[in-house]
Amino acid sequence: MSHKKCIKRKKMSYFPAFLKLDNKKILIVGGGHIAYEKLEHLLDFTSDISIIALDFSQDMKRVIEENNLNFEKRGYQKGDIKDFAIVIVAIDDIPLQAEIFAESKQYNCLCNSVDSVEYCDFIFPSYIKKDDLTIAISTSGASPAMAKHLKIYLQNLIPSSISDFLQEMKELRKTLPKGKERMKMLDKKAQDYIRSWSK
Repeated sequence: MSHKKCIKRKKMSYFPAFLKLDNKKILIVGGGHIAYEKLEHLLDFTSDISIIALDFSQDMKRVIEENNLNFEKRGYQKGDIKDFAIVIVAIDDIPLQAEIFAESKQYNCLCNSVDSVEYCDFIFPSYIKKDDLTIAISTSGASPAMAKHLKIYLQNLIPSSISDFLQEMKELRKTLPKGKERMKMLDKKAQDYIRSWSK
């Protein structure tokens, strides 16, 4: 008699990854407050962003003008995403969210639909960015409030000197010859720097 092993599958959650956005065009569909928040986040990492919306908030207009971004004042049309690597659907129209998500599969375009997890390939985590340091925080939707307060806690913990320290470490990695000695020295410097936070 054969016995099959019962494999318990883990609940699927989001895989943490940092995407390189060089040469990746991004489209935002929507011009309201949520679209503005997503645009502000994206501008920390790229400016190759286009926006399509029937109307734009004052904040959106200001940021578009300040960053000289491409925009069109109109509704979404089928095929608009074909030249984009990523699309952010920041509108309340759920049927249109579903339509754009389905269309994104034809073009291998990553899609994020605001407040509709079923129409998302990825989510926007809460994050901290200080020059070369980026820390992303996600509770997979379990508690956005926890992610927000953990972000505040970590922001208060990280000293303002982190940017200078990372620049120093970058230069050392460039100038010192590769090998175990370099690895040990850089590891000790990082360890000592973090230990100094509590002094």
